[in-house]
Amino acid sequence: MSKRDYYEILGVAKNASADEIKKAYRKMALKYHPDKNPGDKSAEEKFKEAAEAYEVLSDDNKKARYDQFGHAGMNGGGGFGGGGFGGGMNMEDIFSQFGDIFGGHFGGGGGAQRQQQRGSNLRVRIKLNLEEMVNGTQKTIKVKKMKMAPGATSKTCPTCNGSGVQVKVMNTMFGQMQTQTHCSTCQGIGRIADKIPAGANAQGLIKEDEEVTINIPAGAREGIQLNVRGKGNDAPFGGNPGDLLVVVEEEVDAAIKREGDNLHQELYISFAEAALGTQKEIPTVGGKVKIKVDAGTQSGKILRLSGKGLPSIDSYGKGDMFVHINVWTPQHLSSEQREFFENQIKNGDMIAEPSGKEKTFFDKVRDLFN
Repeated sequence: MSKRDYYEILGVAKNASADEIKKAYRKMALKYHPDKNPGDKSAEEKFKEAAEAYEVLSDDNKKARYDQFGHAGMNGGGGFGGGGFGGGMNMEDIFSQFGDIFGGHFGGGGGAQRQQQRGSNLRVRIKLNLEEMVNGTQKTIKVKKMKMAPGATSKTCPTCNGSGVQVKVMNTMFGQMQTQTHCSTCQGIGRIADKIPAGANAQGLIKEDEEVTINIPAGAREGIQLNVRGKGNDAPFGGNPGDLLVVVEEEVDAAIKREGDNLHQELYISFAEAALGTQKEIPTVGGKVKIKVDAGTQSGKILRLSGKGLPSIDSYGKGDMFVHINVWTPQHLSSEQREFFENQIKNGDMIAEPSGKEKTFFDKVRDLFN
């Protein structure tokens, strides 16, 4: 079967300009691209046919040879050879050769392209106390970041002429193949330094201090990372700055300990307070509150204050505050106190007599999670 004329395939005249040929090919490629025509063998063949035509007509030397000798001038002399795409070429090869046409729109590739300039990210650590973790807060910190130095200028990269890519042509048994890689001179940016002020690095960046205000949401806790967009290092030559990554650390509280969303604290009471009952004022994250200790409270009892913990980050609601009661045993007694306790023991008035209703350690643990 004879090959169709390349100009006919793209629907352009023989005197068409390079831009007209490029536009025609892009139109054909978009129409018959395999991603838009899954399973359509006819569309796939037309896509390959258009790619072959463009590969020849977009190259001045190949186009001149084709104009003079037709398809016979392509056999063995570059292009796709007499076998079209059958000689080992696949769809990935097509995409990599014509990345400048597709611009990365299709899943099959698109070759190397000019990189989007973006500064590097900065990472800082910030300490929060329990009150700040529960209620949220706003912190202003000073960070050292790389910023574009005043007076720094850039110019177009002479190696890639601003495209950010370098094209390499290789002769293979299937004909000529071209690949695109990021420019080694500008690292794909397309620009290089022109004027560098004193104190700046090779990319025109200088280290300076900057104050950044960070909004900490309620419920933040140890290990959470917050992302402050655009507050990282500047990009060289006017690109987008990176982000500031804020890692939360927890300040150790002297009285209150955190376990997930719940808070725990120890409360010490005297023998007399345990026997007679009492009221105690204890600290919580939202301020001090009064709690009632019933008469006859035993050491180890746990009181639960609902909703006095941290806001949950996985669901609605708050954790609880658990108050662990410890009956304090005096270590030094006066003679009168010693005599009192001795008499109580002799009279049998202070004998430990569990009622059987006291909760075991395991009961108390179970209550914590119910």
